[in-house]
Amino acid sequence: MTRSLEERTRPRADGPGRRRRCSDEPGRGRRRRKRSKLRLAATFTLSLLVLLVVGAGCVYLQLNGNITTFGADGVSDNRPAAGAGGSNVLVIGSDSRAGGNSRLGGGEGDVGRSDTAFLLHVYGDSQHAVAVSLPRDTLVDLPPCKLPGGRWTQPQRNIMFNAAFTIGQTAKGNPACTQNTVERLTGLRVDHTVVVDFEGFSRMTSAVGGVPVCLPKDIRQGDLNPNRAAPGKVIFPKGPQTVSGQRALDYVRIRHGIGDGSDMGRIKRQQAFVSSLIKKIKSQGVNPSTLLPLANAAAESMTVDPGLGTANKLISFAMSLKDIDLHNTKFVTMPWRYQGARVAIVHPDADALWAALRADRTIDGEDASGRSHHGKSGADRKSSARSASTGAPVSGSGISVVVYNGTRVAGLAASAADELKTAGFTVTGTATAPSQDHATTVIAYGPGRDSQARTLARLFPGADVQQATASGAPGISVTLGQSYANDPHAGASDASGHVPSAVSDKVRSADDNPCSNLSYG
Repeated sequence: MTRSLEERTRPRADGPGRRRRCSDEPGRGRRRRKRSKLRLAATFTLSLLVLLVVGAGCVYLQLNGNITTFGADGVSDNRPAAGAGGSNVLVIGSDSRAGGNSRLGGGEGDVGRSDTAFLLHVYGDSQHAVAVSLPRDTLVDLPPCKLPGGRWTQPQRNIMFNAAFTIGQTAKGNPACTQNTVERLTGLRVDHTVVVDFEGFSRMTSAVGGVPVCLPKDIRQGDLNPNRAAPGKVIFPKGPQTVSGQRALDYVRIRHGIGDGSDMGRIKRQQAFVSSLIKKIKSQGVNPSTLLPLANAAAESMTVDPGLGTANKLISFAMSLKDIDLHNTKFVTMPWRYQGARVAIVHPDADALWAALRADRTIDGEDASGRSHHGKSGADRKSSARSASTGAPVSGSGISVVVYNGTRVAGLAASAADELKTAGFTVTGTATAPSQDHATTVIAYGPGRDSQARTLARLFPGADVQQATASGAPGISVTLGQSYANDPHAGASDASGHVPSAVSDKVRSADDNPCSNLSYG
């Protein structure tokens, strides 16, 4: 509708006889320009957020697609009971030459081999953790393991620990077999298993921008490859330095030229390396933005159990470790001694270590189970702490046991029976076991006897606790192994919850100087 001349020239409310024009109000133009800039900035910010979210989503999708899991059907049905508070993660380093590992110097052939392994115990309070290195040359008993075709192997005695990973001769190895072996060895239930090969390890060290390390002397080419005719040039100078990628791999693989040139010395440097890696990650902030690129860098060369088979599960697990202080992150090697060219387990020290972890006690004997003392008086809390440090005595009241001698040591069953009676157990009989070559003690229990069997196991650190397979076996039996024959009083270590000083004196903390305690021998 067209306005009349009178309407168009009628005075406005803000001034007689004049029309408001843009030139009459300079500030209004500036406000319009400002609002335009704000809208542009908001649009840019929103676009950036969308890109970040989409980018993170793409990384998550990529990570999900790259994670490989191993079948849970190879995990034994005969497993230790789940821990009340703490959790255990088995970490295996594979040196297969399959895929991109060949250019990084993996082992010969395409069969996955276990180059290094450690069991990480995260305590129930989520404030402490300890990684126990398991020497690859340790002589252990291998339980039945599943082959790729579905058949299960027969148990094997006195076999090198790293042989478990090669059973089946596949490029990805046999992590389930190694997990079964560790559970049998320690009496600890492994909640998660992670395998990282050379390529994944290399990518991880690059993703964090390198890892600070230290060497006690100059390292030459011949130290990394002893088959060289000449020492070669220096590849690692003495002292602190930062390594990543291939150089990080070379550092953790050095055996010769330092200490006694053994795998045991290399374990010390690997513990120092992992300490530095954890310290580097914590310095960058333990959050999804830090962990996601790290996990993605390793995912293509990593195999995990189904419980860690998605990006969310993997990142959530890593985030659960963020509150563990560096000083409370410990590293120790399973108690060992040389047995010729191989490594033997030292009993009862190793038994005491496993017993302490099963009880959620730290290396120095602290109760780290996270069980709350809320509501108790000060005196009650002191009493509880005192009780935790000394350990409550084992009471076998109401528990009946049959004792078998699984060794060739005469009179062992009768001796153990006397000890059990002293602790209040009812011994219903003693006999010689069908086989006298048991390396470790086995406790078998019938239906509904799991709790009683665990009570009995406190007197036999390192015992293999399992449900009886024979039908109609309602009670509990203990078949004594050579570990008990070596020290029939090893149960005292479990009752106190303390690890022998021979073990605790060799512990490394993640906040230790990277140049300290680098080699054995």
